[in-house]
Amino acid sequence: MIDKENENFIETVDEEGNPIYFQLFDVIEYEGKEYAMLLPVDEEGNEEEPDDPELVLMRLVSEGDEYSFETIEDEEEFEAVAEYIESFGDEE
Repeated sequence: MIDKENENFIETVDEEGNPIYFQLFDVIEYEGKEYAMLLPVDEEGNEEEPDDPELVLMRLVSEGDEYSFETIEDEEEFEAVAEYIESFGDEE
């Protein structure tokens, strides 16, 4: 079972109210905003697709000491951030 006190694990709900779990992979800054790369995991904290992991990209918003994750609705913003992240792999 996921340790809900562990800041690396995030629980959210989908449109139908079902819990979805993520492990925080990394946080990056792009054009003055922060974005979180999240790895989907099951209730036990295991990767859902260990052979073909797929990261989820969300905007990280801070309100005082509290943080929340927002879906990136703007396709251009999403593509720009995704390309920025992919450029790190090009440098290696």
